[in-house]
Amino acid sequence: MDLKVIDIKGKETSKSVALSDSVFAIEPNDHAIYLDVKQHLAAKRQGTHSSKERADISGSTRKLKKQKGTGGARAGSIKNPLFRGGGRVFGPQPRNYDIKLNAKVKKLARKSALTYKAKENGIIVLSALDMKAPKTKDFMKVLTDMNLAFDKVLFVVASENKNAYLSSRNIQGANVVTAEGLNTYEILNANKLVIIEEAVGKIESVLN
Repeated sequence: MDLKVIDIKGKETSKSVALSDSVFAIEPNDHAIYLDVKQHLAAKRQGTHSSKERADISGSTRKLKKQKGTGGARAGSIKNPLFRGGGRVFGPQPRNYDIKLNAKVKKLARKSALTYKAKENGIIVLSALDMKAPKTKDFMKVLTDMNLAFDKVLFVVASENKNAYLSSRNIQGANVVTAEGLNTYEILNANKLVIIEEAVGKIESVLN
């Protein structure tokens, strides 16, 4: 699959890039995508939720009333979950939500997501993203020139680009990641995938 390379002003150049069929045109695997997205979202959960059970509540342990003869139900402690201020039954406790996923499944999921994006014509190849300074205004101009100001856009750079990252940080819907940091959730969540020309080969080498 060949794509025309555009410049930072949104105009086509004379160059084109051939996208590898082994990465951008495979038979998509929806279950692999599901597992990878599930793992990504699970890893973002802090897991710090906590509740107090009977053993964690402060209060007297004396028996509230005699066992029989009151006409009411038995009650052994003020910390009973049935009483106001009592402990919670089977409440949430701190836990780790991480899910183990094989590297091959992750790669298959990302190839599948890239294939879907290519079929939707959602991939743009950009010649370069040279930001001389971290300026949100300059990054917004790039999006406007490319007619992407109102889309969710994911920029994929070959290596860490601090100026581009800082420039995009305050723009809702715009994100910058490296080819190695590309993940299935962000690919599918974006309306357009803008890949820097030199990052195309990097993506293919990482996923093959």
